[in-house]
Amino acid sequence: MLTTAVIIICCYLVVVAFVFFNQRNLLYHPFENNYNKDEANFSYDEVFIPTSNERYIKGWFHKKDLKKNKTLVFFHGNAGNLENRIYKLNLIKDFEINFLIVAYRGFSGNKGEPTETGLYEDARSTLDWIVKQGVSEDKIILYGESLGTGVSTEVAQNKKFAGIILESPFTSMVDAGKFYYFYLPVSLLLKDRYETIKKLKNIRIPMLVMHGKRDKIVPFHMGKKVFEEANDPKYSYFPKEDDHMMDYNENLLKALNNFFNSI
Repeated sequence: MLTTAVIIICCYLVVVAFVFFNQRNLLYHPFENNYNKDEANFSYDEVFIPTSNERYIKGWFHKKDLKKNKTLVFFHGNAGNLENRIYKLNLIKDFEINFLIVAYRGFSGNKGEPTETGLYEDARSTLDWIVKQGVSEDKIILYGESLGTGVSTEVAQNKKFAGIILESPFTSMVDAGKFYYFYLPVSLLLKDRYETIKKLKNIRIPMLVMHGKRDKIVPFHMGKKVFEEANDPKYSYFPKEDDHMMDYNENLLKALNNFFNSI
C-alpha cells in the first residue's frame, strides 16, 4: 500500500514539474494554424516596430485618414500568425477606421520568446509607434482577441483611448489554468498570470465585451464576469451559438458598428 502511494505521489510530482517547466509552450502556440488561408482584400503597409534589445515586431498598417478616422490597434490571441486574422480584417476594413495589427515576439517570424512581460512591452512599443505616426491617444481603439484581451487591458489602464474591444476575454490566466488543470496548484506554478479582472477598475474608457456562450476554450462566465466588473460606459455582445472563435457575421459587425458610432 505504501509503495503504491509513493508511486502515485512521484508520478504527480513529475506531472507538476513537467507543466511548470513547459508552461509557456502550453500557453503560446505561434506555429499553430486553426484558420483558413484567406486572401487579403485590403491594402496595407508592412511595418516593423522597434522594441527592446534592438528587436522589431512585424505589423500590417491599413491607413485611410489618420487625422479624420480613429485607428484600431489589434492584439491577437495565443496561436497563429497575422495571416490567420485576415478573415476578420477583410470585414473590419469596411468601417471608416484605420487599423494596425501586430505580431508579438516569437510570432510571425519575429525574434524572441513570448512572455507576459514581453507581450506587454510589445504592446506599449506599438502604441508609442502609432502615436509617432500622428495618431493621438483619443483616436486609438484597442482590440484584444482572447490572449490579446489580457494584453489590451494591461495597456489600457489609466489611459484616455477612444475605446477598447475585448473578444473572448478571460478573468485571469490563473482562472483559465484552473479550468484546464484543476488537479494542479496553478496559483503556485503559473508565471504569466494576465490578471485582467484586477485591472478593470483602472480602465475608464468605453468597452465592448464580446463572448460566445458556447466557448469551449474560455468559459463564457469569464467574459460575463469581465463585463460585470467593467466600468461604464460598457456594451456587450453575447451570441448563444458562438464558440471561442466568434462568427464574424452580420450581428457581430452590427455590434462593432454600434460601438464605433458611440465613441
